[in-house]
Amino acid sequence: MTFLSAIILLGIIIFIHELGHFLAAKALGVRVLKFSLGFGPKIIGKTYGHTEYLLSSIPLGGYVKMLGEEQGDELTEDEKKFSYNQQPVWKRFLIVFSGPLFNMLFAVIIFFFVFLNGLPVLLPETGSVTQNSPAEKAGLIKGDAIISINNTSIAQWDEMTDIIHGSPGKTLHLKVKRQNEILEITVVPEKKKLKDIFGQDSEVGLIGITPSGNTVIRKEGLGTAVNNAIIRTLDISALTILSLVKLIQRVVPVNTLGGPILIVQMAGEQASKGFMDFFVFMAIININLGILNLLPIPILDGGHILFLGIEAIRRKPVSEKIVAVAQRVGLALLLSIMAFAVYNDIIRVITGKTLP
Repeated sequence: MTFLSAIILLGIIIFIHELGHFLAAKALGVRVLKFSLGFGPKIIGKTYGHTEYLLSSIPLGGYVKMLGEEQGDELTEDEKKFSYNQQPVWKRFLIVFSGPLFNMLFAVIIFFFVFLNGLPVLLPETGSVTQNSPAEKAGLIKGDAIISINNTSIAQWDEMTDIIHGSPGKTLHLKVKRQNEILEITVVPEKKKLKDIFGQDSEVGLIGITPSGNTVIRKEGLGTAVNNAIIRTLDISALTILSLVKLIQRVVPVNTLGGPILIVQMAGEQASKGFMDFFVFMAIININLGILNLLPIPILDGGHILFLGIEAIRRKPVSEKIVAVAQRVGLALLLSIMAFAVYNDIIRVITGKTLP
């Protein structure tokens, strides 16, 4: 089940990415010769029109091969009209950019249906109160439900913690429901240092309570679901970019890099929890793939966009030799990163350690 879940996950993500390139090429009048899921030897294939649709043996990617994609291709005058390299820069940019764009849009669609279906959210109810904490001194007890802070309504635990974390040393006026009573309680969060998701110290406000663990399924309407889906996709995109920056700065340890083995493990784990968890994981991987593909590394979509940008400035294509050398360097870099990620995966499997 774990391996099958990973194949389904990767297959859908790769299909969506390549579909973006394919549809953009078709819409802009470029002839597509091959649409392949996977690399390597062909398993099955079928030709419709000018395009051969393939399922190939190595399920770690895919590709769309367009007419005249290589600068040295010999074409007839009639074929040049449908050639990729004969198109203006803006058309080629749209074709290249559409792959990552489709991954991002697919993530929005997944989140949209997830929000419509409903997600479990923690209720803002106290499970325990730390002794001598600001909460205890203010009079909060186990089972209290916080319904508003400074006249801002609170519906879930995260909304409450966002306000408390951002208010160290500030007076907060809480409305609390205790059994059938509504109480007004004043509390001042104390300033504490906590580790953020990157392991760096950050100062936040804390009052010394833990959640009760009670949840409710929260469903959104159409408009709110669309809005939240876009916001969630943008938030994860920003977090992905920040994670890459922290990785380069060596704030995030390189041993957190994961490869295909980790994806297989996590896909199986999320699938075992249910469809919603699996689809949320799929959305996150779609976003990660979209962002990573836009890195300016030759052989990735971002590398192609970089060359197109240079071409637009110079008003002539980058020489074929430079592109070939850059792509070999880019391929070597990607293979090195993948080899290191697989090494991390193997070490985690052998030692039984999880990600920090």
